[in-house]
Amino acid sequence: MQEPEEKKIALELLETEQAYVNRLYLLDQVFYTELMKEAKTGKTVPEEVVKMIFSNISSIYQFHSEFFLPELQKRMEDWNCNPRIGDVIQKLAPFLKMYGEYVKNFDKAVELITAWSEKSPPFQELIADIQKRKVCANLTLQHHMLEPVQRIPRYELLLKEYIRKLPPRSPDRGDAEKALEMIFMVAKHSNAAIAEMERLQNLWVVYQRLGLEDDIVDPSNELIKEGPIQKISTRNNSTSEKYLFLFNNMLLYCVPKVIQVGAEFQVHLRMDVEGMKVRELKDTEFPHTFLVSGKKRTLELQARSGEEMDAWIE
Repeated sequence: MQEPEEKKIALELLETEQAYVNRLYLLDQVFYTELMKEAKTGKTVPEEVVKMIFSNISSIYQFHSEFFLPELQKRMEDWNCNPRIGDVIQKLAPFLKMYGEYVKNFDKAVELITAWSEKSPPFQELIADIQKRKVCANLTLQHHMLEPVQRIPRYELLLKEYIRKLPPRSPDRGDAEKALEMIFMVAKHSNAAIAEMERLQNLWVVYQRLGLEDDIVDPSNELIKEGPIQKISTRNNSTSEKYLFLFNNMLLYCVPKVIQVGAEFQVHLRMDVEGMKVRELKDTEFPHTFLVSGKKRTLELQARSGEEMDAWIE
């Protein structure tokens, strides 16, 4: 008798889960535990750094080894009288949200490994020593750490494939489809967490360039566009180099600082987006010019090209 296709995929899920739990064991019980032990002696690296590198790997390892893997094993043993896995995955899917934290921290973790390997030779030696062991299969710590980042997309693929192979009237179809939907939401949740973190990091860099002025620093702001611009002075028919930052709620009209200590720009004028008017000016002497009018002031600005002017106006 040929095994049904859906059972093959369920078995693949179980096999990859076993391999994955071994990888998590290596990260949590070997790398993390041994680096932590060394950190406690105070010679290699601060304990805080080790914790920051491994984030919540211990919770992830525990969840998979004590909960998810045993449940899947039980299911596959009972397959002949109860051919289903959808309900188990559905029950466990909400816990996968804890990956958000690990995934969000991943780039920072890799940076810390690199930085501390340069700073602390004993730290680098210990990692190299563990990497030489047979269990590491000639792969680096960073390589092993990537595995949890890739695990949820892997569940998504396997489950999609499983549903595709299920017979139309399979009792597992409803549960499996619901489980896939939940895993899809978890993946979206961790991608949204990464996007939000990147937005805040980029925003912070912009605030530093602006000298961290109190009334400007607000985490809910969104940077829409920035770039150099020429300010036209109607008084003496000349232009001078300025710089604009357009946020969702304000336009900052800045002057580049000659001596860049701390901040790169000085904010000369802040204009609220609410009530702002923008229009193109047909000026033969100064092409690509547009007017930005706020409640208190109007700026006559010149872009470097027609496209650039259109982009600012938009």
